[in-house]
Amino acid sequence: MNDNHFKFSASVILLPFLFVLSLWIVFWAEVTFRLNLGELGIYPRTFEGLRGVIFSPFLHGSIQHLYNNSIPMLILLAALRYFYREQFFKVVGYGILFSGLITWVIGRDSYHIGASGLIYVLVSFIFFKGLRTKYYRLVALSLVVIMIYGSLVWYVFPDVDKTISWEGHLGGLITGFAFAILLKTPEYQKMIKYDWEKSDFDPAGDKFLERFDENGNFVNLPIPEPDIEISVPENVTVIYNFRPSENPLENKAES
Repeated sequence: MNDNHFKFSASVILLPFLFVLSLWIVFWAEVTFRLNLGELGIYPRTFEGLRGVIFSPFLHGSIQHLYNNSIPMLILLAALRYFYREQFFKVVGYGILFSGLITWVIGRDSYHIGASGLIYVLVSFIFFKGLRTKYYRLVALSLVVIMIYGSLVWYVFPDVDKTISWEGHLGGLITGFAFAILLKTPEYQKMIKYDWEKSDFDPAGDKFLERFDENGNFVNLPIPEPDIEISVPENVTVIYNFRPSENPLENKAES
């Protein structure tokens, strides 16, 4: 599999847009009809709280909370769809499920809502999976993601911000890391192959390797070319101009 695996299509834009649009529609409905949907969030270690595993990513406490999740969600879902097309629905669907279950197990006795758990799934999966493939485009994507969203790692620790669900973030991080290991991707090939990487490479005919023995010692040095003597014709006069300096050590002749 090579770069032809990465093909842009309408779904790269459409699927992330529809997902984020659904978050805003739910928030609009909650505000417009004065609904209290927060109680549909994850409430740890209660049977009723299990419903939040599915519903919590679509619920947000404020428009600022929703806005902060919308931009990274659009970017990360688009990147996931473009670079990991075959894994897209598995990462999103199972990511919501397993990150929510981890939150349900380890969370504080409070309602946990918001799509940030899924964001952590996406960041974790894209970063670790890119490194594991060792494919230059995906490794570059990993570095871009960690450069932009690397600071998110601080919010998986308790007491950094008591108003956020660090349990949901930690659950997303663990889930994404597990997916990076378990979900299979194509065996990507490098676009450029050096001569020594080709199956028909013969080291015996390589000019560079001829300079090394079987122990890796540098031998068989190239024979230096003999010194070339330059003769000056008799009819050419060479004039040397001497410029004295205040420092005797700097006196030199120029030709």
